[in-house]
Amino acid sequence: MFFNLLRNVINAEQNIISEARKSSESLCLKMAALVVDTEEAEIDVYLNLGLKEQGKAALRTPRFLSLLSSLLQNTVQQNEMLLETALIDDVLTVFHGSRAPPMGIQQYINRIFKYSGCSPSCFIVAYIYVDRYLQHTKTYLTSLNVHRLLATSVMVAAKFFDDAGEM
Repeated sequence: MFFNLLRNVINAEQNIISEARKSSESLCLKMAALVVDTEEAEIDVYLNLGLKEQGKAALRTPRFLSLLSSLLQNTVQQNEMLLETALIDDVLTVFHGSRAPPMGIQQYINRIFKYSGCSPSCFIVAYIYVDRYLQHTKTYLTSLNVHRLLATSVMVAAKFFDDAGEM
């Protein structure tokens, strides 16, 4: 009985594999008909991310930076709410200021992008640096430290990525 069940399972698997082969062959034929010019596809990706405008380099801030600033802003708001209700304790670090800067996170990121001349990828790496720092030090992102952490992490990321080719 066990062997009959095993034989039925093997037959079912073979049928599935056979159908998958037929399906993948037909899919390959369909995909060959849909071949895209990769250069055009790359341009579309850059346009969608806001990294390039048609025919010229990006003069405005890339769209993903606004997503990054929204993510940071939401994190700051959540952490400050938890701090106010005394659910978490914050540890003071060298990145903490005595008061929050008047400039918002979005404006600060746009300003760093505009005047630093670093590549957009530095901001993603900078976010990773901030996240790792917060995890290792058990501190929380607040309005008192977010600006200084951003400036420092973007500078380190730019030195690592953008200055690497100048040696």
